[in-house]
Amino acid sequence: MPDSMKQNKANNKLYALPLILGLLGMFFQFKKDKRDALITGLLFFFTGLAIVVYLNMPGNMPRERDYAFVGSFYAFAIWIGLGVLYVRELISKFAPANIANYAAAAICTLAVPVLMANQEWDDHNRGKKTIARDLATDYLESCAPNAIVISFGDNDTYPLWYAQEVEGIRRDVRVINSSLLGIDWYINQLRYKINQSDPIDAIWTADQIEGAKRDGVYFVQNPAFDQNQFMDMYTMMKDWAGSDDPTKVRPVGDGISINTYPTKKVTVPVDVNLVKSNGTVNADDSVVNELRFEIPKNVLQKNDAAILNIIAANKWKRPIYFTSERISLGFDRYIRQDGMAYRLVPVEGDDVNRVWVADKMMNKFVFGSADKAGVYFDEENRRHLNSIRLAYATAAASLAEHGKKEEAKKLLNKCDKGMLEENFSYGMVARFQQHNYISLQFLEACYKAGDTTLAQKVSRSVKKDLQQQLAYYAKLGDMSVEDLQKGLAQSMQIRYQQERDNFLSNLTNKLRFVYDDAERGYQFLNGLEAMEEQYKNPKPAIPAEIQQQINNMPAAKPDSPNK
Repeated sequence: MPDSMKQNKANNKLYALPLILGLLGMFFQFKKDKRDALITGLLFFFTGLAIVVYLNMPGNMPRERDYAFVGSFYAFAIWIGLGVLYVRELISKFAPANIANYAAAAICTLAVPVLMANQEWDDHNRGKKTIARDLATDYLESCAPNAIVISFGDNDTYPLWYAQEVEGIRRDVRVINSSLLGIDWYINQLRYKINQSDPIDAIWTADQIEGAKRDGVYFVQNPAFDQNQFMDMYTMMKDWAGSDDPTKVRPVGDGISINTYPTKKVTVPVDVNLVKSNGTVNADDSVVNELRFEIPKNVLQKNDAAILNIIAANKWKRPIYFTSERISLGFDRYIRQDGMAYRLVPVEGDDVNRVWVADKMMNKFVFGSADKAGVYFDEENRRHLNSIRLAYATAAASLAEHGKKEEAKKLLNKCDKGMLEENFSYGMVARFQQHNYISLQFLEACYKAGDTTLAQKVSRSVKKDLQQQLAYYAKLGDMSVEDLQKGLAQSMQIRYQQERDNFLSNLTNKLRFVYDDAERGYQFLNGLEAMEEQYKNPKPAIPAEIQQQINNMPAAKPDSPNK
């Protein structure tokens, strides 16, 4: 087993003693009073197994859902308590009653509560952990004054709300949960000033979004509109999608009509002087006169349409940010990293706002107490810490590529010192090898910045973990590491699913179910070694005098014989 799993504080050994004690209590209750056992059993069933069937939860969830089954925990706790009485009864056969009482209490206390506290306290203690608040701080401090930040999902949004409402952090920023934008009352809340955040124009009136109105706006080609032309997005959302004109809606039967938009190609005009004066762009940016993009969807749900409305109506007056760089509404190429948040800018192809991130990430960012010894971060915590590490890697790489290597080094070392190796190692087992993937990006940023000392630290940790993972997978497959690597190299050449299924069928069951992770680990290990070789022995640059001799112009077309 890799050290990152073996030495993980959540690698607890309870020897099934709580389960055994509960089963003993279940047997004891059934033996003593079958009617009482039936009542407890029904409580356990209907608040446990029946809930599983009733909720029918999907496999991949954003967080643990143990709280859905808490009733069954109470029922099982009853059996654990009765298990103590059963142990007392067993001991009383060999000892006086008073001794049996004390002995049963002592044995069961040591076997269950004390053992559980000893094994699980270190990975359940949240006394020093501040990752939720600090993650929110990093998002909010990434934003310019009076910004709008659109978040995706509860895990992004709740910490932001807490930081603002409880801690009073950056109350000038308007946090908008994209999931709630599909509800009329939430959109209507945008029309009011909240804290120090000004109202937002949502284009559509309260009546136009009431209830199920415009829950979906459908793309329907209109012969009167040239599909090769770009349409102003404000006009499209207000005068087409926001109109109930019979010529702009589509009847679908039973007197019901759906709202439509006539083209996917839209434009957002840019007031160049405004965006330069209010800090939307930097002085050296190449500003476009308009955003041009194509909406990639045939149906705009109300929340997607609301985001487009906010952008169109804003007219570059306020900064607009997102907590993700992938919005999937067509304008992703105009998104630029400003730290943890991603800003909509009228600049194309510039991935990082280098001046901004160098300041904010050095002076404002915090790390959820990952810099304090002994703080444990579970899988979901590590995912958020990885988001911070990735932001630093991306920002530092961009700085290094633009000749600012010293600033890049400072950023990388700030992140390294903010996340102790004992709390958050660079090499670690994770779903889809995501942890090591991000660490490899951090490693490449170290190489680009010329920080060989930090690069060696990162490389050593990731390489060790990947090698241990391959040894572990080889053990699951009852083969040597060399044979596993040969198999992985072979399987990566397979192009057809049927051939791959046949290949996997020859593996042991234990290896078959983790084979994708083994493949990624093998790829990453090869990639890491190639990266080390690349930066250890960089290819020599082509001398300037030779570059001038190279003609990259395409060859001239031969004259037409008809000339």
